[in-house]
Amino acid sequence: MRLLCILGLLLPALAPAQKFYTYVGRLDASSVLLAWGTTQGSGNTIGQGSASHGRATVRIADSALVESQKNWVVVSGLQPDTDYPYEVLLGGRRIGGAKIRTWPQEALKLAFFVIGDYGSGVSPQYEVAEAMRRVFEERQAGDNPVRFVLTTGDNVYASRFWFGLHTNTGDRDRHWGSKFFRPYESLLNRIPFYPTLGNHDHQTESRRDMTVYLDNFFFPAPHPAQYYRFSFGGLADFFALDSTFLDIDGSEANSAGSRQYQWLEDELSRSQAPWKIPYFHHPPFNAGPGHGSSLKPLQAFVDLFGRAGVKIAFNGHEHNFQWSEQDQATRGVRYVITGAGGQLRSGDVRASMQAAHIAGWAPQYHFLLVEIEDRNLAIHVLG
Repeated sequence: MRLLCILGLLLPALAPAQKFYTYVGRLDASSVLLAWGTTQGSGNTIGQGSASHGRATVRIADSALVESQKNWVVVSGLQPDTDYPYEVLLGGRRIGGAKIRTWPQEALKLAFFVIGDYGSGVSPQYEVAEAMRRVFEERQAGDNPVRFVLTTGDNVYASRFWFGLHTNTGDRDRHWGSKFFRPYESLLNRIPFYPTLGNHDHQTESRRDMTVYLDNFFFPAPHPAQYYRFSFGGLADFFALDSTFLDIDGSEANSAGSRQYQWLEDELSRSQAPWKIPYFHHPPFNAGPGHGSSLKPLQAFVDLFGRAGVKIAFNGHEHNFQWSEQDQATRGVRYVITGAGGQLRSGDVRASMQAAHIAGWAPQYHFLLVEIEDRNLAIHVLG
């Protein structure tokens, strides 16, 4: 017995294998960007500019792609609207895999999720994420599966507040494990997340949050972007905007003369899709209870949406669910606030709704399932 005890002291316990995540960075009708990484350790361990974890092999579509310099690959030459199983091996060890479905070249149907104000790391976020997984899997084999996730900002929140200081704000990859990659792991490895910046991703906490945000997400554009556009099958064009009021160089981001506004005006004029859908963090119309509306700094956007024929826009920031009137003030656009994916703010806003041009409200944790079929759009509030 004594010998066994001595051996037990001398032989160290085997360290658990490092946890890796695989995720879909971009997806379209003929290609997919597959990425892998970890939120354990220090430095840049996941995302576009992360240090290589070594020789990786990606098996997909009867091919094996080998990558040693970076932690992602682009797989091209795929067939539209087709399922492709894949797996990722690192040093011969399987670290992840799933099945992706490419997008159609032309579409009459589309389903997608929208979440906002979610990266808290608390149990309600995980419960909403699990509900999203269930809905995704229920629809996966149907004729209108969920194709992607839009986020309306505040993707990662700080964990603690000590004497006015924030910790674990999202300015390190290790902060993203429990607040992003773990709760959405079973979605991330099958569909892309297309985010927007919230104040907690840029202004409220650490300014370096945005640097990590731009590195960890892969965008439809070939480079990191504070704002961007992508299209689905000629049916819908999406415009992800930065409403955090300051451009990366410190200039105004939302005024009629800003670079973002000029870009958006040009892109909207080019769009031929029946549905033109902007999404961004701060709501122009909001009944509270925690925040007021952001109409004054966003008035140029509101006017532009009205002229461009936009019918619906998605926002976050307020931690509940709201939807606006479609009236002269909103320029005929329905603004939908979805800001309770992981945070919830109690308070009755009914007395403020009419003045704020808000038609309805619900204080509950939730995500949105949006379905488009030709000229019809339906929103399901789920939690």
